[in-house]
Amino acid sequence: MAEIKDFGSKFIDESIVGAKFKLHDEEFECVKAVQGKVLLDMTAKAGSDNPADQAKMISEFFGYVLTEESYTRFSALLDSKDKVVTVEALGDIVAWITEQLTNRPEKQPEAS
Repeated sequence: MAEIKDFGSKFIDESIVGAKFKLHDEEFECVKAVQGKVLLDMTAKAGSDNPADQAKMISEFFGYVLTEESYTRFSALLDSKDKVVTVEALGDIVAWITEQLTNRPEKQPEAS
């Protein structure tokens, strides 16, 4: 019979701070980490041939990766008629945040 492998519960380095970015002179803060499944689901939706699925993915993405306060302000900015955020800019922001969340060193689980 195989041994039990304990993957622990603390994979994210507690010293990590959430990434921040600026857009239209406002600063937005990301959470420290998101569930791996969220990133996998977002990747699957981004690869969809359906433009509606891709658009929905972008809206959902920001809800997962921004702090609540930043998400509230970011959503208001995206609804602004004065400060336009292009689809290309949104794509660049999504790519940058994804890179920040996935290129961080993670703590390895302790051997059991």
